[in-house]
Amino acid sequence: MDIQRLRFDPIDRTQLILLTQLSPAKRLQAMLHARELAVGLIRGKLRHRHPELPSSALNLKVLEEIARVQKIRPGP
Repeated sequence: MDIQRLRFDPIDRTQLILLTQLSPAKRLQAMLHARELAVGLIRGKLRHRHPELPSSALNLKVLEEIARVQKIRPGP
């Protein structure tokens, strides 16, 4: 997979406007819920690919996947 060719979807302006109307605490709460969902999806994908891994090894793979994704540059 060529990381340079991967791109994120454009920003949802409506969602961004709705988020700006929230209090800072509510925005933080929404961000934490989104992070929890994203990590859960990554963990589920990796658990499906590697059902034999113990939780500690799976957690390391989750961290590796997050680190890999953080290297992807957003853009159109």
